[in-house]
Amino acid sequence: MMRGSSRRSVRLGIVSCALLCGCAGAETPPPRAPEKISRAASEAGPANTHFNPTGYYDKRALFVLTGIASYYGDQFNGRSTANGERYDPDAYTAAHRTLPFGTIIRVTRKTTGDWVLVRVNDRGPYGKRKRLLDLSKQAARRLGMLHDGVAQIRAEVLEVGQK
Repeated sequence: MMRGSSRRSVRLGIVSCALLCGCAGAETPPPRAPEKISRAASEAGPANTHFNPTGYYDKRALFVLTGIASYYGDQFNGRSTANGERYDPDAYTAAHRTLPFGTIIRVTRKTTGDWVLVRVNDRGPYGKRKRLLDLSKQAARRLGMLHDGVAQIRAEVLEVGQK
C-alpha cells in the first residue's frame, strides 16, 4: 500500500509527463496580435473612435460574410469618412454598405489564411463590382493584398456597432 505522499508524487509525475509530452490539453495558441496600433489611432479624437483589438482575438463570430475586398487608395488620406472621422491609412478600419459604425470584423484572406481585425467607420464600396468591404491600407497590407488590389475574403462579424 502506498503512502499519501507517494501517491501525490506519482500523480505529479504523470501530470508533468503529460504536459511535457503535449498529451494533455494540447490547444492551439491564440492568434498573434497585430504588430502595433497606429500612432494616429492612439492619439486621435474621442476614445470611442478606435478600438483595442486584444478583447476580440478569441471571440466567436456572430455571423459570417464572404466576398471580395478592396482597399482605399492614397487619395482618400485625411478625408472625412461617413461617421465623421478622418480616414487614417495606418488604422485598422473598413467600409461596409450596411453594417453599423463601430462593428468589429475579423477579415481573413481565403488564399493565405492571413487575418486582421477592423472596425467599420465608413460606407461603401459602391459600384457595379459588388465588393463586400473597402479596407484601410494598413489592413490590406496585413492581408498581403496591396499588389493585387482585391482579395477573396471571409468576414466574421464579432461585435455589431451601436450606430
